[in-house]
Amino acid sequence: MQFIIVTGISGAGKTSALHALEDIGFYCVDNIPPALLGTFYELCEKSSDERMKKAAVVLDVRMGNSFDEFSNALLKLHKENHAYKTLFLDAANSVIVSRFRATRRNHPLFSGSQFYTIEDAVNKEKELFAKLKMTSDYLIDTTFLSAAQLKERITNLFIGNGISSLTINCMSFGFKYGVPTEADLMFDVRCLPNPYYVEELKYQTGLDEPVREYVMKWPQTKTLLQKITDLVDYSIPFYRDEGKSQLLIAIGCTGGKHRSVATTQALYNHLSEEKNKVSVHHRDISKA
Repeated sequence: MQFIIVTGISGAGKTSALHALEDIGFYCVDNIPPALLGTFYELCEKSSDERMKKAAVVLDVRMGNSFDEFSNALLKLHKENHAYKTLFLDAANSVIVSRFRATRRNHPLFSGSQFYTIEDAVNKEKELFAKLKMTSDYLIDTTFLSAAQLKERITNLFIGNGISSLTINCMSFGFKYGVPTEADLMFDVRCLPNPYYVEELKYQTGLDEPVREYVMKWPQTKTLLQKITDLVDYSIPFYRDEGKSQLLIAIGCTGGKHRSVATTQALYNHLSEEKNKVSVHHRDISKA
């Protein structure tokens, strides 16, 4: 049975994540009371309905004062050897505040008497969930992700048998748009020759053959890529032995369109050939 607990910071995209899980066949329940978590797990486990063998539930700060009850419910699942994974959604404070202001919805912790601003409520929520964030099996920072990109990440993580194996996600990005804070390994390829300054390549991307050939023809690119693949190949067995569920490898250049895309795609191809469960995502390839 696949059982996923979706949690994290309000405004970070938990509802979108739940919709994405539902789209790939998970039986989903939003805002379940912590006291019912064990009961629901056993119901799914014993059910003859195959649809309930893949289940996802959202547990978050809307439970009110039951945060200790939430922690105890997770501990009880663990003690009873019930297999589950936790997916934690997070985003930068400024982005979360902007999302709440755009929707004009109150933060679940906002009570007027205790929190005078949305910023106060967000800070308190992050404080409450700090330990859970550190121990979650999957962490997705949605600061720079669109709804479609989040759905793609969720699908790559959990479609098939992703819950019981190491999923490697290769991501290209542009430093000018911010670094992916959830990355486990991050590499900077801004030291490589830049196709942006070649007129006929400027408006293409690292997925186009002329750009790929330009980036990969340089000796320094070949050497750097070899060193990156050597380090990744060496590290993967240790991540697996540790029981890690998700490994995010981020490769960045200035704008996230040329060098990072070409090298990320090359790393993805290498890992695919080695029979790893791997996906690729070019975060900033469509940005101006």
